[in-house]
Amino acid sequence: MKKSKRTNKSKTLRTVILIIVGLMATYTFLPNYLQKGLIYMNPNIDDYKIFDNREVKTGEPIPWPTAEKYGHLKLNQTTIDSLEKYNSVAFLVIQHDSILYEGYWDGYTETTISNSFSMSKSVVSLLIGCAIEEGLIKSLDEKAKKYLPWLNGPYSGDLTIRHLLTMSSASSWDESYSSPFSITTRAYYGRSLSSTIKEVKIVQHPGIVWNYRSGDTQLLERILNKATGLTLSEYASQKLWQPMGAEEPALWSLDRRKGIEKAYCCFNSNARDFARIGNLILNNGSFAGKKILSEDYINKMITPAKYLTNENAEMVDYYGLHWWIMNYKDQEIPYARGILGQYIFVVPQHDAVIVRLGHKRSDSYHNHHPKDAFTWVKAGLEIIKQNN
Repeated sequence: MKKSKRTNKSKTLRTVILIIVGLMATYTFLPNYLQKGLIYMNPNIDDYKIFDNREVKTGEPIPWPTAEKYGHLKLNQTTIDSLEKYNSVAFLVIQHDSILYEGYWDGYTETTISNSFSMSKSVVSLLIGCAIEEGLIKSLDEKAKKYLPWLNGPYSGDLTIRHLLTMSSASSWDESYSSPFSITTRAYYGRSLSSTIKEVKIVQHPGIVWNYRSGDTQLLERILNKATGLTLSEYASQKLWQPMGAEEPALWSLDRRKGIEKAYCCFNSNARDFARIGNLILNNGSFAGKKILSEDYINKMITPAKYLTNENAEMVDYYGLHWWIMNYKDQEIPYARGILGQYIFVVPQHDAVIVRLGHKRSDSYHNHHPKDAFTWVKAGLEIIKQNN
């Protein structure tokens, strides 16, 4: 009887060993991006630590002044509960170019950088505007193929820069975050983004249907690189980070060492410097009295592309040129957003910018906006009300 038990244990042990060996062998033959994806499983706000990065250099810093009531304004308990529920790391309110309130959690501070995820797309839109104003790109309606002659698909010759900015490219890009085999997963964890993006085809008439695709932003990165002769980080430093007086260098994550920027997802900075982006919009393209972008381009960027419809035949009254637009109590609020609850809200009616960073956002939506977005706007406006 004892011998039988020992035999069964030996068989079980051999089976376990064989399974482990088999899994290790399978892992070895997986593509690099899948290996990395299996190790890290889900995107994280600190993923810059697992990627190669390029520095977005700053110049002479322009520190934010603090308002008279800074340090005396309080969040209510409902807001505190929401901030905790969604694992927030930063909440910042700026009005009249001064910090009214800032709070940090989970070991993060005013200088801690984290991933902005798709807020990066809004930064790319600003850089397209800069390139147009420099004359490096002629207009929003210039054909993408002028810069990307390798672009494929039966309608590739029709694609314009405007189509890419309004997410109406009609490309073959699969915006799937859950599938380990999607092009989005491969782009995030892979090491050859310049090759991956060349797989994208324009398969239908562009400029008709809105469909959110990270690949559209990556195509814009390729266009900017061709038009400017600079990396995205270099151009962002010259045109935004230095002129806006960012206090800390940013990091833009790359596909590999000395590779290209993940334009659609991976611009890393802190709440105070992210707020500069919102302030630039708030002041119609100026920062601290310095003109960086024209008011005309800013207005185009934050005007909803209502001539488009989405896949449900709904009018696109919530998205402009890589910027979202939400209606909050009859206030039109342009904002940038990332998948884990990264937000830069611009509130013109109150001359304010609200930034929220964290690990989570709501899974529920209202009119195409995550429901927690309304929570952060409300919280910011309550801080502003205390200041008045």
